[in-house]
Amino acid sequence: MANLKFPDNFWWGSATSGPQSEGRFNKKNRNIFDYWFDTDKKAFFGGVGPDVASNFYNSFREDIKLYKEIGLNSLRTSIQWTRLIKNFETGEVDEDGVRFYTEVIEEFEKNGITLVMNLFHFDMPIELQEKYGGWESKHVVELFVKYARKAFELFGDKVKYWTTFNEPIVPVEAQYMYQFHYPLIVDVKKAMQVLYNTALASAKAIEEFRKTELLKKDGEIGIILNLTPSYPRSENEEDIKAAKISDAFFNNSFLDPAIYGKFPELLIEILEKDGALWESTEEELKIIAENTVDFLGVNYYQPRRIKARETEFDISKNGWLPDKYFENYDMPGKRMNIYRGWEIYPQAIYDIAKNIQDNYKNIKWFISENGMGVEGEEKFKNEEGIIEDDYRIDFFREHLTHLHRAIEEGSNCFGYHTWTPIDCWSWTNAYKNRYGFISVDLPTQIKTIKKSGYWIKKVSETNEIDGWDIKKN
Repeated sequence: MANLKFPDNFWWGSATSGPQSEGRFNKKNRNIFDYWFDTDKKAFFGGVGPDVASNFYNSFREDIKLYKEIGLNSLRTSIQWTRLIKNFETGEVDEDGVRFYTEVIEEFEKNGITLVMNLFHFDMPIELQEKYGGWESKHVVELFVKYARKAFELFGDKVKYWTTFNEPIVPVEAQYMYQFHYPLIVDVKKAMQVLYNTALASAKAIEEFRKTELLKKDGEIGIILNLTPSYPRSENEEDIKAAKISDAFFNNSFLDPAIYGKFPELLIEILEKDGALWESTEEELKIIAENTVDFLGVNYYQPRRIKARETEFDISKNGWLPDKYFENYDMPGKRMNIYRGWEIYPQAIYDIAKNIQDNYKNIKWFISENGMGVEGEEKFKNEEGIIEDDYRIDFFREHLTHLHRAIEEGSNCFGYHTWTPIDCWSWTNAYKNRYGFISVDLPTQIKTIKKSGYWIKKVSETNEIDGWDIKKN
């Protein structure tokens, strides 16, 4: 296909997070993953935890130069609550945390890279999890707002773009429903209260942001949501209904309050019927209604395939789960990333764009994560020691071709960030699957640009891609 040109000033960038890149150096407090690793190393692939990660705490200047070298004009990372704040109750800061983030922000500025700063990336302080139940508690919501206020005051003169949460549905699913993140609970009442409290915390942080003198004139604040469209197995009414319920839980539960300031009626109806609705007040709902986002970040990796239930869901065995109302559908012939076990379906990036355009005010938004994790990438090294990750370049080209089509049709998308700039630590998967433009050798921490890193440099410089022939897939 011909080259596809993107809008002027398009963001070509990447995303990482504090807990996945920095390491635990000089961090006085632990988050839930620090604690989990300290108490159960076997839960993490290869026994690799967050202690070193990709060493960003020590090598951020060299790392940011590498970001510049491969042409990234923007990047998202996060502040760690457990690094910036010494005393969670009072909001007293840790001086080394302030120094570190100040120097990081200045280094991005020096290199001309637009920084997007996120406030929470799954990293609840273990002290607040043990004492209050983390996001189960509205007191923790207030402590989060105190932390956000401090971050805005400290760094609002240097950082224009902020986000409150990354993938807020993940702690709901992972910690309280499907048991793949600590504390490994199955409890629908707690899960739904966590969902509500997180949406409230986001709105309250946005409210605080707009009070901050340094930010209220030209600063912008958003949220990063992982949108996984639910595609019904068929046009059968029951399959379509099942997919709508899946979307209500996993996509619209945060998308609707972020854009419209209210929760999906279908979600509330189901939770009320099943006695699982959260506790809320009129004052809180007013805060959510009045503090919606300026922009939206969308993480997209894979779709959901959904069908109506064919077998009765056993609540006594499984506990209450949204799966009571649908089943996952194993679609024959789907393309797969065999390393990650995820379906490859680039068409969904177009569908997401059109959904935002048609149903969510055509709010300005960007792809905040998209990527392909591959295990054992060292087998693709050439004689010069460069990983020839053509599979990743093709993955990006195909997704970007679909995104370009949506932009041409009026979708208000202003950027594309991949996951991730440098191979980073990824929760219980640790370093099993690599995603970066830049590889990291864990024993030596030597970092090497992959073929995809040279590719994104050319894309950023020309603001165009070599279009993918989407008809052949």
